[in-house]
Amino acid sequence: MTVAKITEITATSDKSFGDAIQQGINRASKTLKNITGAWIADQEVQIDKGKIKGYRVRMRLTFVLEG
Repeated sequence: MTVAKITEITATSDKSFGDAIQQGINRASKTLKNITGAWIADQEVQIDKGKIKGYRVRMRLTFVLEG
């Protein structure tokens, strides 16, 4: 039997949404083992003086519990 858990994280980048997603998954992989999927729940840009200064994503990661 396989049991999975879902956790929600937020990640930011000054480059792009894709980079924010990758940064979040990279960081989560240091703590969570067996990540099998991610669902992007929210995307947001940070704006300063009319220009995009940052990208933020809220995502739900699925990982399989061991033994």
